[in-house]
Amino acid sequence: MRNGQDAERAPSLRLTEPEPKPAAPEQPAAPEQPAVPEQLPPDRTQAILEAAKQVGAILKRAGHKFALAGSVAVYAHGGSGRLRHDADFCVLPEDAEAVAGSLRSAGLTVRVPPEDWLVKTTCFDQDVDIIFELAHQPVTVDLLDRAEELSVDSVHMPVLSATDLMVSLNTAFSEHHCDFGAVLPVARTLREKVDWGEVRRRCGDEPMPAAFLFLLERLHVVEPPQEQ
Repeated sequence: MRNGQDAERAPSLRLTEPEPKPAAPEQPAAPEQPAVPEQLPPDRTQAILEAAKQVGAILKRAGHKFALAGSVAVYAHGGSGRLRHDADFCVLPEDAEAVAGSLRSAGLTVRVPPEDWLVKTTCFDQDVDIIFELAHQPVTVDLLDRAEELSVDSVHMPVLSATDLMVSLNTAFSEHHCDFGAVLPVARTLREKVDWGEVRRRCGDEPMPAAFLFLLERLHVVEPPQEQ
């Protein structure tokens, strides 16, 4: 709005060329849409599945060697349709930096926690762990080569074999973490797909895995080993 002095000079201004109108301010460019949608699915299970599908698709497009692990891998093998934990992916240690770069390029934030065996990201408000050490051992090409191509809620991706999944769950038992009740339903679901002799060979000498395997035998989930 003009001040009082401008108002007094108004008649003389009418005799001159009209003042040019100021140029309209340049509109800022619309921000680029992230490659990964941010809207949260309606329930926790679907949110975890959507996060796994999005991250799996990113890794596939980028050509990274990987395999789905953890509870979502159990789901892909026919386990419970009710998920309560984050999604986990195994990658080679030497690929970790490139994988993190692909996730960032897709619009995801990558975090480096104090642990030196994984990086984390978030998708659909769910944590996703990118693991390069499983069962206290570095992820290897052989481990990823044993993965099966399975459907994860209609998206196909490599999933750790049932035997490798059971080994990873058994070797996670310790004096501070020995929740057999959480792993027992998984063993029941996957028992026909697991090489139990291989599980015993790889982790049965440790006390907690040995105790869990003994429990499975007593519950007739698995057969006891044949006497030599």
